[in-house]
Amino acid sequence: MASPPDTSKTIKLERYNSYIRRVNSTKLLNASSKLLFRATLLIALILVFLFTFNYPPLSDNSQHAHPHTRTNFLTSAFYGGGAAWEKLVRHSATPRRPNGMSVLVTGAAGFVGTHCSLALKKRGDGVLGLDNFNSYYDPSLKRARQALLSKHQIFIVEGDLNDGPLLTKLFDVVPFTHILHLAAQAGVRYAMQNPQSYVASNIAGFVNLLEVAKSANPQPAIVWASSSSVYGLNTENPFSELHRTDQPASLYAATKKAGEEIAHTYNHIYGLSLTGLRFFTVYGPWGRPDMAYFFFTKDILQGKSIDIYRTQDDKEVARDFTYIDDIVKGCLGALDTAEKSTGSGGKKRGPAQLRVYNLGNTSPVPVGKLVSILEGLLNTKAKKHVIKMPRNGDVPYTHANVTLAYRDFGYKPSTDLSTGLRKFVKWYVSYYGIHSRAKKENHTTNEQPEDSA
Repeated sequence: MASPPDTSKTIKLERYNSYIRRVNSTKLLNASSKLLFRATLLIALILVFLFTFNYPPLSDNSQHAHPHTRTNFLTSAFYGGGAAWEKLVRHSATPRRPNGMSVLVTGAAGFVGTHCSLALKKRGDGVLGLDNFNSYYDPSLKRARQALLSKHQIFIVEGDLNDGPLLTKLFDVVPFTHILHLAAQAGVRYAMQNPQSYVASNIAGFVNLLEVAKSANPQPAIVWASSSSVYGLNTENPFSELHRTDQPASLYAATKKAGEEIAHTYNHIYGLSLTGLRFFTVYGPWGRPDMAYFFFTKDILQGKSIDIYRTQDDKEVARDFTYIDDIVKGCLGALDTAEKSTGSGGKKRGPAQLRVYNLGNTSPVPVGKLVSILEGLLNTKAKKHVIKMPRNGDVPYTHANVTLAYRDFGYKPSTDLSTGLRKFVKWYVSYYGIHSRAKKENHTTNEQPEDSA
């Protein structure tokens, strides 16, 4: 009888193969776990970075956060990746006249920014706007200005000064010859409610712009808006660029003074050509609703009372009201006489131009006189409420000496307050569709606002 086949070797071989398979499976599982862990860790780090980049820590003042348009990583990525977007940017920034400028106008949807952009484009310069369309005042007015600029082939990039990647991208796309920096958090009184917004816009935003400009090749020449507020508690009149500016009466004034010192630093270290313009109470069509002439007009037409300030020693408050067209001429004059920056790639190659000028009307007018002119233009009596000026940062009197601006680029204001307010009221009743006694015909709100620059 035959003996049964010996299967011990086969069983051992199967056990060995099974062992090898389990070992390999364990190794594969361990390797997969490690890979998954590393991938998860990498993704988590990326998410933490993006969250930190886009959402800074909340401060104790977060409940008073200024309503700036938030610019995040995805926004910058969108701006940086679209061929159609780059085409719009280049087309808007390309000059149409020989030796024309290519100007980046920050705050282009603002009052002064809109008028300057139109004037530059009209004479053949390339203009690209930048604005964050914040809600400090009615954003619909800014959107209407944007629509006006669009009719004249001026494109506004919607973004914030503190978005460094966006600014860098703009300079990669366009070799700007000049920057007209008008973006800022405006208003003296609002600084008491939201001080952080002034630091973010007027200091951090300005520094961010200068950081990008210093590294550009070629470096652009920069003209930027300071303010007559820097004269603060100065009592010498008329205000001269030689007078002291170390006694600001408001946080707004302090941030503008800080801007002048920052400009000096970047000029000294990096060779940036910088010109600061101290504006004196600018008014006119497409103006700011937070300015007295604007809300006085609104309240007079609505039959509301208006507050008229007098100083603590019972004197009239007066301002050097300056019409927008005169300010535009000053801005363009400063741009036209701005010398080239001397740095390259963030390194200074020689001394660079550094200037500061007053741009005013040189004729202070009491606020009471302003109200009287508006009463005549609107054919409506104002309900006046005369009170003492509160201690909110406002100064009682401003008066510009513009000798330097006249000497260096022929600045000579030519519009008196009565003429300027007449143009403003004409625009106001048309834009807001108001039937006033000063206008016999009706206007509807869907009419195209007139091009008044």
